[in-house]
Amino acid sequence: MRLSDRYIAKQIIVGTVYAVVILSLVLVMGNLFKQARPLLVEQNAPLELMFRFVINVLPYSLMYTIPWGFLSAVLLVFGRMSSDNEITSFRVAGVSLVRLSLPVFVIGALLSALCLCVNINVVPLAKATISEMIYEQVKRDPRALLDPGIVQSKFKNQKVFVEERDGDILKGFHLYQVSNGEKGGPVRTEAYVYAGSVSLLVDDEKKQLRLKLIDAFIETKNKDGTSDLAFAGEAEPWLFDFGSQRGLKVRSSAMTNGEIANYLIEHTDLTEEQKVSFRSEITRRYSFSMACLSFACVAIPLGLKSRRKDTSGGLIISLLIGAAYFLFTVLAEELETDVGATLVLWAPNVFCALLGLFLFRRARFR
Repeated sequence: MRLSDRYIAKQIIVGTVYAVVILSLVLVMGNLFKQARPLLVEQNAPLELMFRFVINVLPYSLMYTIPWGFLSAVLLVFGRMSSDNEITSFRVAGVSLVRLSLPVFVIGALLSALCLCVNINVVPLAKATISEMIYEQVKRDPRALLDPGIVQSKFKNQKVFVEERDGDILKGFHLYQVSNGEKGGPVRTEAYVYAGSVSLLVDDEKKQLRLKLIDAFIETKNKDGTSDLAFAGEAEPWLFDFGSQRGLKVRSSAMTNGEIANYLIEHTDLTEEQKVSFRSEITRRYSFSMACLSFACVAIPLGLKSRRKDTSGGLIISLLIGAAYFLFTVLAEELETDVGATLVLWAPNVFCALLGLFLFRRARFR
C-alpha cells in the first residue's frame, strides 16, 4: 500500500466514524421520542426497558448513518485536500486522480458489504425486538392500557380515553371506533361509546380486559351519514384482547428476507399492492447497501470543487445528496408494480454512478 493510500484511508475512516456517531445520536434521539411514547406514556415502562429500546434502535439508524457519514467524510477530506493543494501535489508527483481515489472505493465497498449485513440480518431483528418489547410491557401490566389522561391507540381500530380511575373502576370512559380508510382517504369514526362508570376485570387466562359499562351512551354512524343512538343503564362486557397486541400489523421491515418469502407463499389472499410492498422491502435492502459505493462516485469530484477552508459547503452538499437519495424510498412505496418499485429503488445508485463518471472525466482534465 502506498503512503498516499494510508494517508487518505486514515482520514476517510476517522471522518466516517465521527460522522456516524454524531448522526446516529441524532437519529436515535429522534426515534426515541417518536417510538418510545407507547412505552413511556402508555405503558409506564421502566428505565431498564428503555435502555434495551435504545440498544435496538441503534442498528436501525446505522442503515442511514453509515452511508451518510461516509459521504460527509469523503466530501470534507477531499475538499480540504483540494483547498490545501494536496491533490495538485499528488498529481504533479505522477499519481492520477483515479489511483488517488482507489482507497475511497475500497472503503466504500467494505462499508457497502457491512450495510448489506446490517440491512438483511440486524435491522429486521432489531425492529421485531422493539415490537416484542412493547408487547411484553403490555402483558406485564395490562391495566396500564387504560390509565387516565392518556389517549390509547394500541387497540385495533379503536382509540380509548379515560378521565379518572380508582382501582378497577373507570370514570368518564370514551371509546372511538374508527375505520382505516381507503388509501389516500380520511380515517372515519364509525362509532362512539361513552360510559359514566366502567368496571374493569383482567382475564389473564384469555388475555382480555373485560369492561362492564354503566350509564352508557352509544352512537353508531351509518353509511348514509345518519346516526343511531342507544342508552343503557348497564351494557354487556366490552372485551379488549391485549393478547393480540403482538401481531396487529404485519410489517415487512421487521421480517428477514426468508420470512418475507415464506409469508408471501403462505398468504395467497394478499392483494397485488401488498405483495409489491413486501417484495420491495427486499429490493430496498440491497439497493440501500450500495449507497456507500454510489456516494464514493460523486463525493470525490464534488469534494474537489469545494475549495473553501470551512466545512459548511461539504456538509450542505452531503445533506442534499443524502436526502435526495433516501427520498426515493418514499416514492417507491407509492408504486404498485414490481418493475416500477425496482427501477425507483435502484435509480439513485445508477444516477450516482453515471454522474460520478461524468464528473471524474471533467476533473481529470483540470
